[in-house]
Amino acid sequence: MFEHFRLNVDPGQTPMRVDKFMATHLEDTSRHRVQCAIKEGYVRVGDKIAKANLIVRPGDVIRFMMPYRRRGTEILPEDIPLDIVYEDNDLLVVNKPAGMVVHPGHGNYNGTLVNALAFHLGIDPSAQPKDQEDERMGILVHRIDKDTSGLLVVAKNDETQMNLAKQFFEHSIERLYVAVVWGNIKEDEGTIDGAIGRDPNDRLRFKVYPEDDERAKHAVTHFKVLERFGYVTVVQCRLETGRTHQIRVHMSHIGHPLFNDERYGGADIRKGTIYAKYRQFIQNCFELCPRQALHAKTLGFVHPSTKEIMRFDSKIPEDMESMIAKWRKYVSS
Repeated sequence: MFEHFRLNVDPGQTPMRVDKFMATHLEDTSRHRVQCAIKEGYVRVGDKIAKANLIVRPGDVIRFMMPYRRRGTEILPEDIPLDIVYEDNDLLVVNKPAGMVVHPGHGNYNGTLVNALAFHLGIDPSAQPKDQEDERMGILVHRIDKDTSGLLVVAKNDETQMNLAKQFFEHSIERLYVAVVWGNIKEDEGTIDGAIGRDPNDRLRFKVYPEDDERAKHAVTHFKVLERFGYVTVVQCRLETGRTHQIRVHMSHIGHPLFNDERYGGADIRKGTIYAKYRQFIQNCFELCPRQALHAKTLGFVHPSTKEIMRFDSKIPEDMESMIAKWRKYVSS
């Protein structure tokens, strides 16, 4: 979520305000963005939290962090419908459908959520100088996987992004997901505490490592059983941290991969009988929900400007709901 930086003040540097010094020595970063980081307490000179008017001198060391910014790919506006559940001058909350990539990248340069946001916000990158970014671009504070549906908050300016990013960093953002996983989880609720890092044998996957392994980052998922169908279980997952593929990795790690999650082994029949009728039933469920059964259902945070507690809830999408209903009918028959 954050990039960490270090700047050393050269011996020949003329004393200068820390915000001006940072803006001068950082590529593609405005003084305004630097001031926002200082305001949120992300900048330290030596061991002290810096204020914008602090004067840095030769030999000083500046350490700071900033939320990741988009880079390297021109964003072209596209008229793609968006399910916007809330919007004001500072932010918007969007309900992303399964199948939509969040941000342009390798193999996905159009049709993404960011392309749709550019159109919605009236951004024309071709009219902007190459060394400038339109602050209305829509700044993604977090992401969800292409085939995961659900709620995302998008900041419209640097102040909002910095504030929301800090809430994510401090784990004060409420994020509740609903998932369908293979197997009958024994506990009614529990916590999965396992550091997550990229799998060296498959760069598209992540795995759980020992907590002290430098290849991984601390990750915690709390789960609660909502409904049991014997062969599969509907669970609510609350994220304490926000690592890539976190729920998918953690549930697979405890032996309960997400239903139809091909990358983590959930697209095979993991539980049940060998009979053809059952295999056909599972195949029908896969066709009803042709992606990992995961939905970002609830999102809560403190509004950066109004300080109001905001909480949004979205319906489980039709593909997951139909598949769950099919399981209800199957186990009750």
